[in-house]
Amino acid sequence: MTTDFQTGRESLGARLRELRTEAGLNGKTFAARLGWQASKVSKLERGRQTPDLQDLTAWATAAGRPDTVPELRARLSGLETTYRSWRRQLVAGHRPRQEQAITETTATAVTRAAEVVRVPGLLQTPDYARATLEAAAAFRQSPYDVNDAVRSRMRRQEALYDPEKRFRFLIHETALHTRTCPPAVHAAQLDRLMSVIGLDTIELGIVPLAAELRRAPSHGFWIYDRRLVIVETIGTEMWLADTDSIEVYERAWEWLHEAAVHGARARRLIGRVRATLGPV
Repeated sequence: MTTDFQTGRESLGARLRELRTEAGLNGKTFAARLGWQASKVSKLERGRQTPDLQDLTAWATAAGRPDTVPELRARLSGLETTYRSWRRQLVAGHRPRQEQAITETTATAVTRAAEVVRVPGLLQTPDYARATLEAAAAFRQSPYDVNDAVRSRMRRQEALYDPEKRFRFLIHETALHTRTCPPAVHAAQLDRLMSVIGLDTIELGIVPLAAELRRAPSHGFWIYDRRLVIVETIGTEMWLADTDSIEVYERAWEWLHEAAVHGARARRLIGRVRATLGPV
């Protein structure tokens, strides 16, 4: 299925091809002028590769149309506003992304989050957050700033106690069982989840493994008021602000919410998982 991102990239590629043909150059000659492999020119024009800013500037110059650089950069910015690669987002480490999260949380009255295989960052203990960010830094081979990132994540949690805000969390039971840290850290994290049940700013729902679902969850996502949805994938993070996307994720959240248990039932479910860890 063609995504909006791919459609946008193909549109940008078509514009690049237009500039080359207007300059009267074939792909091979144009590539030679740029000092590139001909395959790169082909991939960019067919929307099979995403250019960077330097590529666009070089292309416009080689085509004799440096005046089109602002237009091309705007097209690229449109792609990256929605689909932000982790490589680019984490070029300076994880702390800047955590600071972005603080900004979005501060600007939001009602935050809704659904997580399938991990505890939401806003509810993580420092040790669980450290294990999570350590793994992310190693996997993405990003600059190491885990301690700073953990401090920022903990600072974001101050919003949980703001009486003007509301946080509605859905966690699939899978996340309670998934071990990404030592047993003692995992146990403390489950204790933390039980401790927030009952806070007037927080609604915590657990979706049992045995629950009958109208639609199986495929990934986690966050909804900030009705203005923004953030979805994390292995390679990118999607920031979706269009009405259609927001409505789709709101429906996904509501369908998952139907199967969740809350209050004492949620505490008992978490407690059963916690008991499997024994004394730690």
